[in-house]
Amino acid sequence: MDTTICAISTAVGTGAISIIRVSGKEAISIVNSVFSGVDLTKVNTHTIHYGFIVEEDNKIDEVLITLMKSPKTYTTEDTVEINCHGGISTTNKVLEILLNKGCKLAEPGEFTKRAFLNGRIDLLKAEAISDLINSETEKARKLAINQIEGKLSKKIEYIRKNLIQIQASIEVNIDYPEYDDIEVITNQNLIPNLNKILFDLNELIFESENGRIIKNGIDVVILGKPNVGKSSILNTLLEEEKAIVTNIPGTTRDIIEGKINLNGILLNVIDTAGLRQTSDFVEKIGVQKSINVSEKADLIIYVIDNTTANLAGDIKKITNLNNKKLIIFINKDDMSSKNKYDKFNKYNVVMGNTISTNGLDKLKNKIVEMFNIKYLDTKDFSYLSSARQISLAKKAKNAIENAINNLNEGISIDMVTIDIKECYETLGEIIGAVYQDDLIDELFSRFCLGK
Repeated sequence: MDTTICAISTAVGTGAISIIRVSGKEAISIVNSVFSGVDLTKVNTHTIHYGFIVEEDNKIDEVLITLMKSPKTYTTEDTVEINCHGGISTTNKVLEILLNKGCKLAEPGEFTKRAFLNGRIDLLKAEAISDLINSETEKARKLAINQIEGKLSKKIEYIRKNLIQIQASIEVNIDYPEYDDIEVITNQNLIPNLNKILFDLNELIFESENGRIIKNGIDVVILGKPNVGKSSILNTLLEEEKAIVTNIPGTTRDIIEGKINLNGILLNVIDTAGLRQTSDFVEKIGVQKSINVSEKADLIIYVIDNTTANLAGDIKKITNLNNKKLIIFINKDDMSSKNKYDKFNKYNVVMGNTISTNGLDKLKNKIVEMFNIKYLDTKDFSYLSSARQISLAKKAKNAIENAINNLNEGISIDMVTIDIKECYETLGEIIGAVYQDDLIDELFSRFCLGK
């Protein structure tokens, strides 16, 4: 934190401009030592200045310097941004000069890490900045910007505030039992308060599934026997010929992946090898991979050929998938069939084809319905969205459940404060009020260089 760091903050390559960011106690003086224009140590904060970056007497590049003094900066430290001409050679040369003058090359995410450690943002907001950069859909962008604005942080702070008030009331009762003018905390008035907190945590965790879907998308695996049209479905959804389609069984030997945007949510679609017994060694591996990816999927689309005569094998395979979110897609409904699908009445059954223009519309609509994708547009996007956040919320919930159970079993109130404190501190870990250094290092290492 005592060093001055620098890094290229724009994508390296040919372009109109590149931006090099410098932050730290010596940011202004170091940049001033290589800038010919004005004396940057004497200008006002949040101003832009024209000049050249020089090395000895040689002009390296014509630049604009943006100068921002502490504390009103991204890191809360003195910060200078050098806007130079885009290009690998020029940008790297300016960076090299700064490093030679005493700057340290920033680690991935170090600027945002300093913003967090200096108290300008909490950990939820820091993670959301990375999510905003990596967002691939409009809904993912909205989710990230809501977290940056602090709406989710306020929800968690509200719960923590209620916990600390309960904790304080219990401790006053324990420490000053002789006072008559304080409210006596009993099991009867404590349990309703804890139940309210439990309700808020349950709501937070329940809605976190929405956040995960918005951020990461829905993992969809297409399963079925060989030659039922799985690859054609993938190609039609992606609107490109990604998978090879033939009438030869076993053409697809490995998983093939693609992404589509469905009403603002990414579908990570995976086509798989046809499920069948085979003596082909390579195809066997493909079938096993199909089974493996289906176990981790958010949704399985099991495809049945409408013209097939025997559904016994399909029924058996579908029964084994009963604990998964499942759509049975009857493909080739444009062709005649004598099959009856009444045995699938308890499942989500959709009919369609890959021939007509709107042949897969019913399938898309069923996915929208199953995952409440339309409903996500009406919410405020204040969701937990990472595995770290969700696991901590569940840990906090378990602590409150333990407190309520202990009170119902007659455990003394002073012992219950242990669970209440654990819940408070666990929620603090979500926003970074409580943290471990190695966790912080690991989180920020996922950021891009220069952010």
